[in-house]
Amino acid sequence: MKCIIVDDEPIARKGIKKLVEQIPQLELLETFNSAEAASAFIHTTTVDLIFLDIQMPGINGIEFARTIPKHTLIIFTTAYSEYALDSYEVDAVDYLVKPIEQAKFRKAVDKAITYHSLLMEEDKKSIGTVEDESIFVKSDRRFFKVNLKDIWFIEGLKDYVIIQLADQRIITRMTIKGIHDILPRHTFLRVNRSYIINRNKIDSFDNNDVFIGKYEIAIGNLYRDEFFKLLMGK
Repeated sequence: MKCIIVDDEPIARKGIKKLVEQIPQLELLETFNSAEAASAFIHTTTVDLIFLDIQMPGINGIEFARTIPKHTLIIFTTAYSEYALDSYEVDAVDYLVKPIEQAKFRKAVDKAITYHSLLMEEDKKSIGTVEDESIFVKSDRRFFKVNLKDIWFIEGLKDYVIIQLADQRIITRMTIKGIHDILPRHTFLRVNRSYIINRNKIDSFDNNDVFIGKYEIAIGNLYRDEFFKLLMGK
């Protein structure tokens, strides 16, 4: 599982990092000293698990937890036990009070690994094996073969995604993050929280929008830099 640590205290980040490094199933991508810094990262990079402090300057951990992608799990790490009730409101996997004991940390991670496997299995029920040039998508009790080159864009709508083709729309039960994770990143670009576009179908774009056929799709602030970097090498 790919994970990050978000904590404003350097000593706490170092301690959690040591605990993470003892668990082979975890891959630490980055550490952050604020929710603001972590926010930009998780919306352009797949993160499975966040070790998240609660009381931080600026956006606190509870507020940040309400903004993260659905399939990104959270284990709260805090010095304040009184926030435990709030953690349940954002579906946290577990709540660890500092100083964190190794055994409790391992137990929380094991729970997160189990939850992650269940989430991935749920997504696989809607999307079949991804071949080099196509995917199989479950819609209305059938699996439809969709050639990747024919996809114009994909729109997320709560727990569903809408795959837009030239003359057809296919709706399937899956999250926008779930389908983005299995598509080739060099071709399919996330341009805002609700849309993934096929770069080969772009007719034109400006600083704020992408135009594909008759459709105009906004480029979100969190995705703008990555979009232009991938598309234009800047």
